[in-house]
Order: sequence, then structure tokens, then C-alpha cells
Amino acid sequence: MSSYTKLVIFILVLLLISAGIIFLDSSVDTINKSIPSINEDIEKGNDDYNDAVKLLNNKNYTGAMNKATSASNYYNSSLKKLSDVKSNFNNDINNVHKSYINAAYKEVQIKIKAINSLTMAINYYEDHYNSTGNTYALEANDYMNESLQYQDSRNQLVSENPNLFK
Repeated sequence: MSSYTKLVIFILVLLLISAGIIFLDSSVDTINKSIPSINEDIEKGNDDYNDAVKLLNNKNYTGAMNKATSASNYYNSSLKKLSDVKSNFNNDINNVHKSYINAAYKEVQIKIKAINSLTMAINYYEDHYNSTGNTYALEANDYMNESLQYQDSRNQLVSENPNLFK
């Protein structure tokens, strides 16, 4: 082989290695850049969910429905972001990040079930079907309690691995 051919092969190998390194770094960076936005949406959804419950307890059905709709929007936004991150998982993503994203995904799925049940409760209470409203309100509460195990799991992963969550 000529020295020119060897040089071209060497440059191509370097380019492939460089592209691989950039690709590997970018998937972890994408997760680290996405997590704050995902967490913010979850927290805002939680705040609006809690506000909806308070308004519902005060029989302010319109206000409760508005807050429930807002919570649903935040939870769905975070679920979309989590889906995007999950769809871009690569072999280089460590198990801690995978566990975190999977726990957050499951948490948000359950919170969406809770907000759907709360919305049903609001509708039934507003129409004076209190027994059915109670059933849906209890279901919403059960879903929110179930979601806490995934929230706790995420928090534990962060506290045990602070260097991975910047």
C-alpha cells in the first residue's frame, strides 16, 4: 500500500473513532439535559394536581377541572420527553440512568391515571353523583400513592449517584 492510502485509512479510522466518542457522550448528555425539564414538568403537574384536589374539596369544580387539565398537560409533556429519551437509549447508557428514566416513566404513567380518575371524580361530583365521585377520588388517591414508590426510587438513585446527575 502506498503511504497516501495508509494516510487516508488512518484519517478515516480517526473520524470514525471521533464520531463514536461524540455519539457516546451525547446520549448521556441528552439525558442529563432532559432530566431538569422532565422533573420540572412532574413537579408542576404535582402542584396543579394538589391544587385541583383542594379546589375540589371546596366544591370549586371549574377551578378544580382547570387545575386538573393543567396537571394532565404537564404529566403528558414529561411523558413525551421521557419517551423521547427512552427511544434514544444506547448501549452506552449506564444502568443507573436507565433505571432513573424507567422509574420516572412509570411514575408519570401512574400519575396520568390518577389525573384521569380525578377528572372523572370532578365530573361526577359536579353532577351530584357523590358516591361515584368518591369512588373515582379514592382511585385517584390510590394511583398517586402508588406513584410514590417510583418517585422514591428516582430520589434514591440521585442521592446514591450524585456524580451521574449534574
